[in-house]
Amino acid sequence: MYDSELFAKARLFIYRNARALDLARWRFHFEGADKSEVLAALSAYQNKDGGFGWGLEADAWNPNSSPIQTCTATEILDETAFSDTQHPIIQGILAYLESGSSFDGTFWYKAIPSNNDHPHAPWWACTDNSTGNGDYNPTAALAGFLFRHAKGNAQRELLAIRIVKEAYDQLLGGGRENGFHTIICYLRMHDYLSQIPRKSPIDLQELASTLVVAVDSLVEQDSDAWINSYSCKPSHFHRASQRLFTPLLQDLGHKECTQIKQTQCADGSWAPTWAWADYPEQWAVAKLWWKSDLITQSSHTARP
Repeated sequence: MYDSELFAKARLFIYRNARALDLARWRFHFEGADKSEVLAALSAYQNKDGGFGWGLEADAWNPNSSPIQTCTATEILDETAFSDTQHPIIQGILAYLESGSSFDGTFWYKAIPSNNDHPHAPWWACTDNSTGNGDYNPTAALAGFLFRHAKGNAQRELLAIRIVKEAYDQLLGGGRENGFHTIICYLRMHDYLSQIPRKSPIDLQELASTLVVAVDSLVEQDSDAWINSYSCKPSHFHRASQRLFTPLLQDLGHKECTQIKQTQCADGSWAPTWAWADYPEQWAVAKLWWKSDLITQSSHTARP
């Protein structure tokens, strides 16, 4: 049943605290606003090289382009179902991915050195092993995005095909334990490859079967952990293709919907279950940004 009080409180928080981008996202999803508002706000975070920075990923305030922040931009494009390859935002992303910036030939880096010069959460600090370290987060998602939009550009398509195949081989080879953020990137790769009519360079059915097993093994089944710690929740996978949802995930998803309605804060938000170790003044701001993002996610999950 639609909870009008929940949405009213969430809306007030958004209008009082959200960034222009997150207000535009809210208006698009729940108030019938045009996606052009989201695109206009998103474009403010795009650099001349086509990549994204400026704290688009709210835990990394680096103004320089980075793969993680660029991947965040692709997620926002996905949630509005925007896929116009010729649009300047998408063309910029494609140029950034092709440029070789923050890319070692196999992986786009999870963290870049200039992160250390700006306020950030500890997990985005750049250390000697935090660049190309064998993790396909965000590389699998970015490679899928590149393949989705590379038609007509042989160089970009060849790059995307090679990385997609390498990511697929690593996942099916089972030589690495992948966390849920990495599996989400693989799910996005699967969806990108499923959205286009041209032949996939990998076996999508085999990829889907592998991902179903991974999701069931990663999702936290203790609902108390969803609110008491940073854990893998059913809603982390809500954008995946419906055919990848298992009975376990569907059952836990219903429990999460109930929990969301019971755990809304008095100010209309849902509190993040993580925090920064340093930069307390900046974290106080980033926490508001995350609350706005979590409101949109939670309202989506709780909406019938």
